[in-house]
Amino acid sequence: MNASGQARVVRADDPEAIALATSVLRQGGLVVFPTDTVYGVGAAVDRPDAVARIYRVKGRPLDRPIPVLISSVDQIERLAARVDERVRRLAEAFWPGALTIVVPAQDWLPEEIVRETGAVGLRMPDHPVALAIIEAAGGALATTSANRSGEKEACTAEEALEALGDRVELIIDGGRTPGGVPSTVVAVTNSELQVLRVGALDPALVRRVFRGETGNTR
Repeated sequence: MNASGQARVVRADDPEAIALATSVLRQGGLVVFPTDTVYGVGAAVDRPDAVARIYRVKGRPLDRPIPVLISSVDQIERLAARVDERVRRLAEAFWPGALTIVVPAQDWLPEEIVRETGAVGLRMPDHPVALAIIEAAGGALATTSANRSGEKEACTAEEALEALGDRVELIIDGGRTPGGVPSTVVAVTNSELQVLRVGALDPALVRRVFRGETGNTR
């Protein structure tokens, strides 16, 4: 934060932006950055203290797990306890993109991410700034929308600053987000696909891919 108690705002095209974001995350700080849907607030997955802060700064209910954004499909194996062909099919069809897939979580993920569910929501965003920050931070970041819970999602750095500017360390300004609508969230169970939130992707298309009826989504 700067001397006024507000988050430091850095343009995404600043040569030091990614390194600065990585440094803040490694020290347990919170970084706001643009994604293909809305602005997100992220914390290192191996810093439970930082993830816990996300709940406090957003006023987020403790029974709502925090999703994890990843920089590559390879991260699935690191974060998910079980991955079957249906999960891989969804990832191949919709990532990078606006689909969050909830899968059984690896035991090492902190309670602050999975809560009581034993599961983790994974998504690979389709945004170069987000992917660069996530990759530099180790390939995965606990991330949720950069707004106060129950309020409108932030689509610009200015909106994120207004919502959380005195509660986070750094905001990366990448301009207005191209999507503006949160991701669709689905859970893969033993035999079916459960839609937990309808967002940017049509659930009917996701279900068809899940059943192996089509792989052409782009």
